[in-house]
Amino acid sequence: MAAPQQPPSTASSAAGVAQQQPQPPAQLVGPAQSGLLQQQQQDFDPVQRYKLLIPQLKESLQTLMKVAAQNLIQNTNIDNGQKSSDGPIQRFDKCLEEFYALCDQLELCLRLAHECLSQSCDSAKHSPTLVPTATKPDAVQPDSLPYPQYLAVIKAQIACAKDIHTALLDCANKVTGKTPAPPTGPGGTL
Repeated sequence: MAAPQQPPSTASSAAGVAQQQPQPPAQLVGPAQSGLLQQQQQDFDPVQRYKLLIPQLKESLQTLMKVAAQNLIQNTNIDNGQKSSDGPIQRFDKCLEEFYALCDQLELCLRLAHECLSQSCDSAKHSPTLVPTATKPDAVQPDSLPYPQYLAVIKAQIACAKDIHTALLDCANKVTGKTPAPPTGPGGTL
């Protein structure tokens, strides 16, 4: 009877493996799913991230000014020959570093938002149909292209641009009387 049972270590390790595997987010329902979806949208949306960082920046600036004032008061007391027994004071350089780190994050968010906006404008101008954006994956519009079809459109546009480039080079060579250079590289012969 003991033979059909698994040893306890094997059973516990199999249960541990099953417990360690992450559950896919699609199985969530109700408020948990909407909260996860909002978190993902905030991660993708640079404007939302910017809005979340502004209060942190204000708090960091307030802390920076308080530390600067405390350090200034302490240094003034030391210069006047008074001994300060306030205890340890926060370091100004650490607070300044934190403030600059938040400023850098805000700058990156703004640059990313600007890049997304310019890509969206260029896409609307140069693409015959809409393409779903990465910032809002849940807002796929019915008249937008699926990504594989979008890739095919882009490849066709690149091929057309290469043909135009080749035609312009041939025309320029004919006008100037130069002979075209032999093709070199991966597709050409030497």
